[in-house]
Amino acid sequence: MLIVAIDAIAREATLFAAIWFLVGGVDDLLVDLIYIARRTHLRLFSRFRTPPAAATLAAVPPGRIILFVAAWDEARVIGRMLRTALARFEHDDYAIYVGTYPNDPATIAAVAAVAGEDPRVRLAIGGAPGPTTKADCLNTLWRALLRDEAAEGFAALGIVLHDAEDIVHAQELGIYARWLQHHATVQLPVMPLPHPRSRFVAGHYCDEFAEAHAKQLVVRQALGAGLPLAGVGCAIRRDMLAAIAAARGGSPFDATSLTEDYELGLTINAMGGKAALARVPERPGGPPVAVRAYFPDTLGAAVRQKGRWLTGIALAGWDRTGWRRAVHLADHWMRMRDRRATLALPVLAIAYCALLLWGASLAAHVMDRSAIPALDPLVEVLLWTNIALVGWRLLVRAAFVHRSYGWREALWSAPRVFVGNYIALLAARRAIGLYARILLGAAPHWDKTDHQFPDLPEQAAL
Repeated sequence: MLIVAIDAIAREATLFAAIWFLVGGVDDLLVDLIYIARRTHLRLFSRFRTPPAAATLAAVPPGRIILFVAAWDEARVIGRMLRTALARFEHDDYAIYVGTYPNDPATIAAVAAVAGEDPRVRLAIGGAPGPTTKADCLNTLWRALLRDEAAEGFAALGIVLHDAEDIVHAQELGIYARWLQHHATVQLPVMPLPHPRSRFVAGHYCDEFAEAHAKQLVVRQALGAGLPLAGVGCAIRRDMLAAIAAARGGSPFDATSLTEDYELGLTINAMGGKAALARVPERPGGPPVAVRAYFPDTLGAAVRQKGRWLTGIALAGWDRTGWRRAVHLADHWMRMRDRRATLALPVLAIAYCALLLWGASLAAHVMDRSAIPALDPLVEVLLWTNIALVGWRLLVRAAFVHRSYGWREALWSAPRVFVGNYIALLAARRAIGLYARILLGAAPHWDKTDHQFPDLPEQAAL
């Protein structure tokens, strides 16, 4: 009876997981087909476009660019990040505003040291002790910018968001200055750096961002859906941010949000602002101008970060942002993809349980010297279809990883899928706890990870 029960549970778990894997696989396949169709169309018709003059490409429109860097407990990295940015940027008219907390004297001292060397760095200290939320710290910087604009008589063109561990690109401010002439917000690709001591945990971020910022955001933009911002390497027009602030009582960033960058992109789209993913080669045939940084290299840090993302986007974010108007099917589809982790992760857990059950079933039948029951033919077809979709998914991911990082990292992308799944399962458990505390009235706080900055950032280019 025990063997019969194991067989029955294994079959039902397999059928349940296989059906939902098929739904998710077809969903991903549709995104791939749209991307392929768009890329084919651009290649076929690009020959008929008139290339812009070189002088037009070289000219950078006037306008001050303001960088916002929210910093809590960043004394280890913020000084090197600021000095690297000041040495790299090719655009002349900019300033870097760094937000800190009164109970973080080490970070304040590190920022003050750089500000004393270069007046383009401005230190802002919030009134409340930290950590609050990143959005709350960004609002402190917004108020500091408004005071400086009134006192000095200038108006910024755009505000750029960066983190304390980011390696900025020399050309990025020029791209913002050009693209913000016609767009409300601009997002550069984010390319995590391969970590020398964490090929799998840190490496799986390389795989995910290589696909997300070269394919998924491209498809969202082509469909006219809201373009979520990454929180780094993104620029927002100052007038758009002011309009959002006016609608929110003076603060453009929602201090109660765990993923203010994601929500900000959707808000800009809802207000009619035009967003763009700027994949601009740094030279003809070269890699794109991108933001690079080390991502979490330990299991615990990755789980904390992804738990916050999952809570802010798929759980609490679902409550906060809801859906667009009913006729905007593309935006509904993309938001559902953002939130499908709430279904995908339980399905993934059940699938792994089904594998364990089939292993137990095999062992039991061998010991009992009985035949393993055959699967239903329709279930076999379903499983083979899912295997084909998984194979396609691995090939697509490897192709995008190869494009960004080369063939060595592309080969590692397949085994890193299992690492990513394991991290996602642990992050889901953490996210449920975070979401439950929010529902019970707990105030959100900045659950940030420890950051790293390369000792030689000039050697960290990909």
